[in-house]
Amino acid sequence: MKRVAILGSTGSIGQQTLDVAARHPDRFEVVALSAGSRVAGLAEQARRFGVRTVSCAAERDVPQLRAGVASGVRVESGAAGLLAVAAESGAEIVVAATDGMVSFEAVAAALERGIDVALANKELLVAAGELLLAAAASGRARLLPIDSEHSALFQCLVGEPRERVASLVLTASGGPFWRTDAAVMRGASVADALAHPTWRMGTKNTVDSATMMNKGLEVIEAARLFGLPAERIDVLVHPTSIVHGFAVFTDGSVKAQLASPDMRVPIGYALAYPDRLPGEPPADPLAAIGAQAGAQALTLAFERPDFERFVCLRLAYDALRTGGTATAVLSAANEVAVTAFVEERLRFGEIAEVVEAALDGIPAEPLSWESLAEADARARTLARDRVAAKA
Repeated sequence: MKRVAILGSTGSIGQQTLDVAARHPDRFEVVALSAGSRVAGLAEQARRFGVRTVSCAAERDVPQLRAGVASGVRVESGAAGLLAVAAESGAEIVVAATDGMVSFEAVAAALERGIDVALANKELLVAAGELLLAAAASGRARLLPIDSEHSALFQCLVGEPRERVASLVLTASGGPFWRTDAAVMRGASVADALAHPTWRMGTKNTVDSATMMNKGLEVIEAARLFGLPAERIDVLVHPTSIVHGFAVFTDGSVKAQLASPDMRVPIGYALAYPDRLPGEPPADPLAAIGAQAGAQALTLAFERPDFERFVCLRLAYDALRTGGTATAVLSAANEVAVTAFVEERLRFGEIAEVVEAALDGIPAEPLSWESLAEADARARTLARDRVAAKA
């Protein structure tokens, strides 16, 4: 039995993690959960899985949460609550599925204490990847990817000498606007941006997929996780999302990982690593890699990304090449811009403009705990000012 804690348990990844745990009660014990403001849902999850520690975002919600869970359960809130769930609950692995930087200190603390972290939060690795990797090394903990693309690359690289890796290729669905005219895309509605054709994700990640910022953030993540520069990490658009990633080796061989677009597959791999979970995959080989039942053929198509229409992807590559705090600025400004778009204070096409203004306006500094916090704060302030100016 592996003891599991989840940061962001009421979100899409958190719910799917609990689904995996429920399907394998002999393998996983859920011991702690945290969520933001969905207190009723958090309490229901806590009762269902019999957890011992729970945390919500706001102190004002603690009485409601305490009333909804069993007696004897530890109830916390805020940063202290995240720390309690991640590092003080007895968990052996923490699933980090929050948005933004809110769980950074809790995740770093878990790693420093030797607790493995399964990471589904792009912002943490993008903004502070070097610091988290140092924390993992200090605690001899493992940082395991949950994103389907990074899980694919991780699986492709198991047992392979890293000096023989020529390049890595991340696949992208292209999101809902891959075939949309640029002028139409600029004024797209929130509903349009959230109509993802393949994946079921939270609001922030779904909007990022529509701008292709999610793929840019994943390029930065891959650079951190696998130690490669921007020039050796490529993106191909693959609308059916069946091939999740490639590893290209120096002898010309290419390994790819294929699976149906179901986030429970990479979640299960991270939780069970280095094992794989038992199950009953389809006997039909075409169905096993995503074809409809009974299909006679499955076509896999790939296209190069369009950096002119999807400016956010270009900006992410630029920030990675710049290094230092540039990626933290990118992540923070994007978070502010996406929030403004979802709240209908910003047009879809203006998201990239806000992010680019932050990158241009804030010089990159060498990364440290102090410079990270300063860059994040400055980027958010500049981005909010830009959003207000466009209102």
